[in-house]
Amino acid sequence: MISRLPEPASATIVTPDGSDVEAGGTVALLSGSARTLLTGERVILNLLGHLSGVATATAAVVRAVEGTGAVIRTRARRRRACASLEKYAVEAGGGVNHRSGLYDAVLIKDNHIGVAGSITAAVGRARSSLGRDFPIQVEVDTLEQLEEALTVRVDAVLLDNMEPEQLRRAVAIVDHRCHTEASGGITPVNVRAVAETGVDSISLGWLTHSARSLDLGLDIE
Repeated sequence: MISRLPEPASATIVTPDGSDVEAGGTVALLSGSARTLLTGERVILNLLGHLSGVATATAAVVRAVEGTGAVIRTRARRRRACASLEKYAVEAGGGVNHRSGLYDAVLIKDNHIGVAGSITAAVGRARSSLGRDFPIQVEVDTLEQLEEALTVRVDAVLLDNMEPEQLRRAVAIVDHRCHTEASGGITPVNVRAVAETGVDSISLGWLTHSARSLDLGLDIE
């Protein structure tokens, strides 16, 4: 016996994406049968609560660095099932998204460098495989590594777990020769200090994997 499928429902958006909403405010008005609304209630609330939390956390960090010129980004690591929705939520909060995966840019990390033997060798292997025009970013955690990355002319450097003073020195060394991105240990408490070092962007993975979900409810009238 085949169960009867829920009847279609419709939604009217009251608060557009990217807008602020007060506690107790209305986000959307749904209409449909009770069976349809109650069947989808928990999935809808869990998903919207998570995405709203991502957008809200992003907006708070964007406001914290306002005026510095630094762009807030999120890393590529996301829940695969809702990756595109999380990217949209980051953008709704005023942030921008990092590469989608290894197919549109390469990030060379410490283990890649360890296997290849050096940054120079790792970048060389990537370019020989993917071509000279493929975007390459290298993660560095020392100024010595940064100097080596600059000699092979990478597109961007990920300045990993550096304190503000070290970041400031790194930005001066780069001197606009490539994109600078700060990452690691960055929170709403210290993000302003990181932004004021002059980095081009700041990436925070927790915006998508650890942002607090908002408490949304569905009330039937």
